Amino acid sequence: MTAASRGAPIVIAMGGNALLDPALPPTVTHQFEVTARAMAPVADLVADGVHLVLTHGNGPQVGFMQRRAELASGQVHTVPLDSLVADTQGSLGYMIQRGLRHALVARAGAPGEGAAVEVVSLVTEVIVDHDDAAFSEPTKPIGRFYDEAEAKALAAANGWAVMEDAGRGWRRVVPSPGPIEIVQLPTIRRLVDAGVTVIACGGGGVPVERDAAEGHLQGVEAVIDKDRTSALLAHGLGARRLIITTGVDAVYLNFRSEHPERLTHITAAALAAHAAAGEFPAGSMGPKIEAALWFLERGGDSVTICKPEALRAAYAHRAGTTITREAP
Repeated sequence: MTAASRGAPIVIAMGGNALLDPALPPTVTHQFEVTARAMAPVADLVADGVHLVLTHGNGPQVGFMQRRAELASGQVHTVPLDSLVADTQGSLGYMIQRGLRHALVARAGAPGEGAAVEVVSLVTEVIVDHDDAAFSEPTKPIGRFYDEAEAKALAAANGWAVMEDAGRGWRRVVPSPGPIEIVQLPTIRRLVDAGVTVIACGGGGVPVERDAAEGHLQGVEAVIDKDRTSALLAHGLGARRLIITTGVDAVYLNFRSEHPERLTHITAAALAAHAAAGEFPAGSMGPKIEAALWFLERGGDSVTICKPEALRAAYAHRAGTTITREAP
């Protein structure tokens, strides 16, 4: 079946925290277990015949890797951020594709039947602008949460920038330039056209810039926001829908107040007005709202923001917050 006959895929952007359970130590074994659970609603959609492309965050995982490298710096070489992002694309992609295949086999009813659905992870580079203002204003949280005193002590010891993250604790922050171009987009498109379930642009993509003199690509010390890259990918693939999973069940107005207002459906224009009024902080829902509006402004039909376990219901518009260009 060709992409034309099956229709454009939907893009599902999963947060890196969806692959961790705060009640469990973040060991590799536990991450496999949590990822397997997170793949259950994804497998439901695939089994329903939904053709999708997956992206994923990597904030906690890239932070673990960087901290491990720093602790071992006296014994082995350090690793730049772009290489750490590539590492997480490989390790998390492996967990996701393995968990998804296992879930599909379980739903198929007979050993081997679920393997008929091809799943592949692709190390994906994303071009950024060297002159992006983000390089002088780090805002992207990575790694684990700390209390304020511990975070500031680590910042002083390691030269980090740190900030409070949406009331959940303090984290290290790094530059987060905007994505300009997905290098492997033609390859992703060919895989999608062939009916493959693709996992791409993990962690927002490996940040690279093009050398002005030679035209070669080289890595950059940064982390790109995965929701912004997911919107770029969805647009590049001609997707009509983008679903972003997060730690809350919907988008709220007055989220930190005593009377938060849950949004089930809202137009892009109304959402943009709320964003302009400062409703969605940069360290919390802000990047997701920005990505949603960017995608809708360029022709997408809808964006849904929901919890990972509500994915199937959100696909049917029965959960989360759905944002559309126009009122239904």
